[in-house]
Amino acid sequence: MRERKGFTLIELLVVIAIIALLMSILMPSLARVREQARTTACLANLRQWGVISMMYTNENDGKFWSGVNGSGWWWIADLEPQLQNYRLNKLWFCPTAKKPLVDEDGNASQKFTVFSAWGIYTAQQNSMLSADIAGSYGINGHVLSTENPAESGTPNSSTVDNWRSPSVSGASNVPLFLDSLRFDLWPGENNSPAQYEFAAWTADNNMARVCIDRHQGFVGCVFVDFSARKVGLKGLWTLKWHRKFNTTGPWTQAGGVQTGDWPDWIRPYPDY
Repeated sequence: MRERKGFTLIELLVVIAIIALLMSILMPSLARVREQARTTACLANLRQWGVISMMYTNENDGKFWSGVNGSGWWWIADLEPQLQNYRLNKLWFCPTAKKPLVDEDGNASQKFTVFSAWGIYTAQQNSMLSADIAGSYGINGHVLSTENPAESGTPNSSTVDNWRSPSVSGASNVPLFLDSLRFDLWPGENNSPAQYEFAAWTADNNMARVCIDRHQGFVGCVFVDFSARKVGLKGLWTLKWHRKFNTTGPWTQAGGVQTGDWPDWIRPYPDY
C-alpha cells in the first residue's frame, strides 16, 4: 500500500510563522499607503474649498464671507443651500473624520475625538441656516470680512486685524480652511497644544481646534492663495493667521520653544 504524505506539524508551524512575519512587514506599509490616500483625498477636498472661496470673492468685491449676524459665527449661512447641506456636499468631510459628533436628534453619537466631525447643526435649530450642516473642516476666522468681535469673551477673537480678502501679501502662508474640530477658529500665538492627543478643544484655546493628529503629525490646509498642502502640527504657529499674528511666538523655534515644552503626544513629530 502507498504511504500518504502530508505536511507535518512542524512544517505547518514554519509556514504560519513565515506568513506572520510577512504580514508584520507589510502591514505598516499598507497602513502608510491608506493614510497617504486619505491625506490626498483630504487635500483634494480642501482645494475644492479653495475654488469655492475664489468664486465667492470674485462675486463679492474681492471679500470673504462676513457671517450673517455680523459676528462671524455663522459664515456658513452665506453659502448656497446646496453647499451648506452636508448630505449633498461631501466636501465637508475629511476621510478620517466622517461621523458627526451629534445626530439629527441632538444626541451625542460618539465620544468627541480628533476623528469626530462637528455637527449636526440643523436648519430647524438655527434659522440662519438653509440646510443641515456638519463637517470636519473649519475656516480661519481671521479671514472673515467683519469688523466686529468674532466670539464674545474669547481671547484672540477680535477681527480688527482680519485679512478679509485673498489679495494680500504672503497669501501662501495665510490659512483659509483646515482640518478642524469646529467650523471656525481664531488661533492666537499664545495658544498651547492640547495636553492629550485626543483632547477636545476648549473655548479659550482656538489653536487646539486645529492642532489635531488626523494625518500622523499633519493637518490638511488650503491657503488664501488657494493652494493646498499638509502642514506639520508644530508648524501651525508659524502661519500668518491674522495681520498681527506673531510667527516667532513662544511655540516656535524662533521664539525659544524646547522639545520638552511640547506635550508627549506631539513631541516626536518634526519641528515644521
